[in-house]
Amino acid sequence: MYNPKSLKAEEFISHEEILSTLQFAEQNARNRAMIVAVLEKAKQHNGLTHSEASLLLACELPDLNEQLFSLAEQIKQEYYGNRIVLFAPLYLSNYCVNGCTYCPYHAKNKHIPRIKLTQEQIKKEVIALQDMGHKRLAIELGEDPVHNPIEYVLESLKTIYSIRHKNGAIRRVNVNIAATTVENYRKLHEAGIGTYILFQETYNKEAYEQLHPTGPKHNYAYHTEAMDRAMQGGIDDVGLGVLFGLSTYRYEFAGLLMHAEHLEAVHGVGPHTISFPRIKHADDIDPNAFSNAIDDDIFAKIIACTRIAVPYTGMIISTRESKETRERVLKYGISQISGGSRTSVGGYAEENNGSEQFDVSDNRTLDEVIRWLMKCGYIPSFCTACYRAGRTGDRFMEFCKNKQISNFCQPNALLTLQEYLEDYASPRTKEIGEELIEHELYSVPSAHRQEICRNWLIDIRHGKRDFRF
Repeated sequence: MYNPKSLKAEEFISHEEILSTLQFAEQNARNRAMIVAVLEKAKQHNGLTHSEASLLLACELPDLNEQLFSLAEQIKQEYYGNRIVLFAPLYLSNYCVNGCTYCPYHAKNKHIPRIKLTQEQIKKEVIALQDMGHKRLAIELGEDPVHNPIEYVLESLKTIYSIRHKNGAIRRVNVNIAATTVENYRKLHEAGIGTYILFQETYNKEAYEQLHPTGPKHNYAYHTEAMDRAMQGGIDDVGLGVLFGLSTYRYEFAGLLMHAEHLEAVHGVGPHTISFPRIKHADDIDPNAFSNAIDDDIFAKIIACTRIAVPYTGMIISTRESKETRERVLKYGISQISGGSRTSVGGYAEENNGSEQFDVSDNRTLDEVIRWLMKCGYIPSFCTACYRAGRTGDRFMEFCKNKQISNFCQPNALLTLQEYLEDYASPRTKEIGEELIEHELYSVPSAHRQEICRNWLIDIRHGKRDFRF
């Protein structure tokens, strides 16, 4: 029985409820009056249920689909403005005991080199990332209780946060590790992580168990209930995501929103972020072997419908996607992207060693990505102020819902961009960035904050760092 307040995976992600939702959406895909009513509700910016959002995703009426994309763009602009937060993944280890059929780190893969970074190697990786200009990382590692115990993760976090190289500093570390215990989540929280990220991969239990035939990840319920344990362990911000292509996209979309509804119903706050990876080629993984792949048009519509359904949630797209795809979906809802990414263990400090988790489609340097964003009219941001000021969980959501981002995140984005321009940018990027900052400063609503920000920008040019609202 479907119950969003239940702590049992098969009750808050109900297979029967999803099938009923998909049937309703399919039957009404050309029901103009019903779709218009959902769009009108969405214009209130209070979000939609999984059923309402699934109807929009199924909509077959071209003029209403145009309205849908336009509304997504409006909501994105109203809540997140033209800021785009930048981060990079940092792979610590690819040892893994699971048998996931879509990931080259699966235990049966005997020819991929298995690598686990030492703390000294982690320092080299972090320095390389700092030299690029990154301030925010997402650490990644396979599930292996022998090679990758929680103690290794905690020690690595301590190492990452401790490194100060020239003007570089990693100010926020998000963590993407396998489902674990409340006690271990409490340890991660005490270590000062940002967001805990765990992709569901697929919400279809039957498909999930087939795709994870061996290893602890085979346990669907334990994996799906991980976010509840993370929040019980004190972690305010959690990040959801599915790997599109493993099961049918409409099933995944409904399940993803049901998970968001569950977190809101039980913990009073939905996901801090939702990520949108699609299955890609990697080592012994052929994406053509998966029959549920989605094209760029469907991908864009999923992102637009998600933005409408959860207006306040951060939305992430990685370098799995090409420059062209990323540029298309930025305006429909994406608020965070990776740049200059390496998906191999030790890939920033050394040459490619064959340990990539997936092929990167956007191979540009971070400087090239930043220059591209600015030419597209976006403000590249390295801001971590909310996390460091305690504006997390329900406190961040309240702040976001009250549309205070333009008074906080906008000037913070400009300040961190100025840091990047002074310390890392190429001459052309710096020139474009200085013009952008001068122009965008006037979009900060508060004249008082404008003045403070202008003075801090001068201080940054004279060598001072780390100002934030």
